[in-house]
Amino acid sequence: MDDPAEAERDAAERAIRAQCEAGDHAGATTAALQRYGPELLGFLRALAHHDDLAAEAFAELGEDVWRGLPRFRWESSLRSWLYALARNALGQLRRDPRRRVDRNLPLSAAPDVAAVLRTVTRDIQRTEVKDEFRILREQLAPDEHELLLLRLDRQLAWKDIARILGGDDNLDARAALLRKRFERAKERLRKLAIEHGLIGDKLGGKP
Repeated sequence: MDDPAEAERDAAERAIRAQCEAGDHAGATTAALQRYGPELLGFLRALAHHDDLAAEAFAELGEDVWRGLPRFRWESSLRSWLYALARNALGQLRRDPRRRVDRNLPLSAAPDVAAVLRTVTRDIQRTEVKDEFRILREQLAPDEHELLLLRLDRQLAWKDIARILGGDDNLDARAALLRKRFERAKERLRKLAIEHGLIGDKLGGKP
């Protein structure tokens, strides 16, 4: 495998799968959140535009992983499944802000999971340095912004993005549609960048 980062992720996921197969689902959940927690929380913060909401969604994500990992069938990468759970957790909280209170699942039953959730939330920077292009991206439609986050920032494969955004059926067809949407979103971002003077317009003669 040519990409060292991808090779490292594959090795990590094999180790987590081995924990699951050995019946250590709490340990596997802790390992998954330690491995992917910072990038998942960063993804939630970028989507939510609100640190407290992102933290709530991240806590719910931890519970969802703890409950769902024993049933995970490993038909996709663990990473893409976690992104789908993160996205769903944020959506559920937006629809019902009282969900955390009403659900009240005791993470005290899995203290290691609770500890890693607290550690990731505490250690990630409370304010991100946003370059001008990231600020421009937030002016795009939410679905375009999310697509750029998954592809440009997280470098997820198109089939994984299709799973995250819409399930497991017709992956090839949906991945192709998402690629077209991605190209249109990049073009809109390029036009915004030209308008704000971040890049030049060769055809228009702008600097």
